[in-house]
Amino acid sequence: MNDNDVPPGDAASRRPHWEQSSPAELKQLAESHPAELYEAARQLCRSALDEGSEWFTAARTLGRIVDALADTRSRDCARYAVDILGLFPQLGPEPRKEGDRLCRSVAEKLVKAQQLRDLEALFGELPERLDDPAVEVRACVLGELALIGVGCGRPVLDAYAARLRELRHPLARLPRTRLDVEHRFGVRVRGLGSVKTSEQLRSRFPEVSATDGGAEGGRRAVESVDAGRAGAVAGPFVVSGWSRMPEARFYVLPDPLGPDDFNIAFIKELPLACLEGEGTRRGVAVSCRTTPDDVINELFAAAHHGGVNGQGKGQGGAYSRLYAWNSLYALMGLPGDVPFLEAARLAADHRWLRFMAVTDWFHHDTADVAFAVLDPSGTRVAVVAATDTDADSHPYF
Repeated sequence: MNDNDVPPGDAASRRPHWEQSSPAELKQLAESHPAELYEAARQLCRSALDEGSEWFTAARTLGRIVDALADTRSRDCARYAVDILGLFPQLGPEPRKEGDRLCRSVAEKLVKAQQLRDLEALFGELPERLDDPAVEVRACVLGELALIGVGCGRPVLDAYAARLRELRHPLARLPRTRLDVEHRFGVRVRGLGSVKTSEQLRSRFPEVSATDGGAEGGRRAVESVDAGRAGAVAGPFVVSGWSRMPEARFYVLPDPLGPDDFNIAFIKELPLACLEGEGTRRGVAVSCRTTPDDVINELFAAAHHGGVNGQGKGQGGAYSRLYAWNSLYALMGLPGDVPFLEAARLAADHRWLRFMAVTDWFHHDTADVAFAVLDPSGTRVAVVAATDTDADSHPYF
């Protein structure tokens, strides 16, 4: 009898308490008896439905089984992992949400662990609708493949991607290849973590000195409230559970601001919550010149890694890319139908700043991110500031 001939229920009789299995045990079973592990997941789902078990326990165990299968290089393991995700809706609406979240992390694991030819075998049948976890995980897999620069030119994958565009899947509008401006996504340089202090900011980016013209320009700026745009800007931080709601604001100037006057003196004149109390503590506010690839990389990283209060809320590479681009478009005030390559070109025409100050907002202990962008006309400015820390343990709170 091979793995595919395991009778229904036999796996469950061998191992009735799957929630007690260690990751090492699940990994070993995935390597040696993937069909048994798959049948155990199906039995677990049936038991949860028949006995009215709490969905949380069943969903958590299904997730651990899926992770073990996705991490094991095998065409069968890849297929079983995707099929198990289709069981989550059977447990109810809350497990369905958990299954949708799991799709993102499982897709990332599949692309890292599996061979492309084995992943390609998952795309033989085109989807008819989007409300299916099996379709969602495949969409995420295509998104993950785009981030590593593979998948284009393979007819099966191209056909599936085209069908997702027809169905208007949100990931389908992203480029199927990685753009140059995205070259830093997922790349970590040893010794370079998040920027936590003004000294670190100065050491990594060229400082822009304050000017009287900048201060005058800031005093003349008028805020333009746009809740929808602010939500898109803040998206990467919100979805991944950063500890504080980001601040996203937009301003209009009556006259063009000179490029050299876009600096910390300008920013300090804006009514920003992140700068409240600036100047009352030891230390100075700093602004430094940066580039669009730095900005979009920070937006991607925010969504991808998850915040200190958002364990398990990392969005996976495909959706982190989507949230990062949505945020960048909103910072520049671009409509969604602008092509990505054109957006990247336009981003290069904007002026971008990183800034930091010694205030209650900037905790200087985990991750503080603050950007300002001036449009090519010199009359529109967008600002976003986000902080991620264990606020309960911080002396300011």
